[in-house]
Amino acid sequence: MFFHKKELIAKEVKVDEPNPMFAQLLLEQFGGATGELTAALQYWVQSFHVENQEIKDMLQDIALEEFSHLEMVGKLIEVHTKNADQSKQAAAFNSSLFAVRGVGPHFLDSQGSAWTAAYLNEGGDVVRDLRANIAAEAGARQTYESLIKLAPDAGTKETLVHLLTREISHTQMFMNALESLGKLTDPFFGNVQPDDTVDIYYNLSSNGTKDHRGPWNSDENFRYIADPLKEMSQKSEA
Repeated sequence: MFFHKKELIAKEVKVDEPNPMFAQLLLEQFGGATGELTAALQYWVQSFHVENQEIKDMLQDIALEEFSHLEMVGKLIEVHTKNADQSKQAAAFNSSLFAVRGVGPHFLDSQGSAWTAAYLNEGGDVVRDLRANIAAEAGARQTYESLIKLAPDAGTKETLVHLLTREISHTQMFMNALESLGKLTDPFFGNVQPDDTVDIYYNLSSNGTKDHRGPWNSDENFRYIADPLKEMSQKSEA
């Protein structure tokens, strides 16, 4: 059961002057790969796979918040395109996607490509899905940061900053959920046990001088194979 409350979830959308070219950029967060529709549907579908009732509830809460964010982005696009063809923005409107599709949001990205379910990343395992969600929030946050830098007025920027902030909040929620499962930093999940190469790091990008080392290939965490070709040769001779 769904109910729609006829007010935006957190922020009143204020725009100083319509800007249809910026509205076209905003489509990235409406019908694009990192957009709010993608996030809302991804988290909602994932919730049906989850047996943990607390995490299921979290996914559904966040999914519905993402639908409310879709509404905010859609409102921004509507305001930035409404009456623009009757103002000094006429030339910009006529050169945008809205000249053909009409004012308001559409399920297109900023380049005019249609939204597709191929954007959704869900796989039926709660650990895998939560990690995919952290990546999704990172993609959305980066897109919002780019939009904020280009925002043509203070009201638009304020709304976008709020939306970016909530992406950070959702990331923290997903990280906390993973931590509650003991899987925030544990790379293993599932039922198939890894083989004996699980702790090997192959140095496959050597520049012939100095190879860089860090926690990702330290002797403390991995068996570092400095010369994989030599290693393979020795094994074949054995």
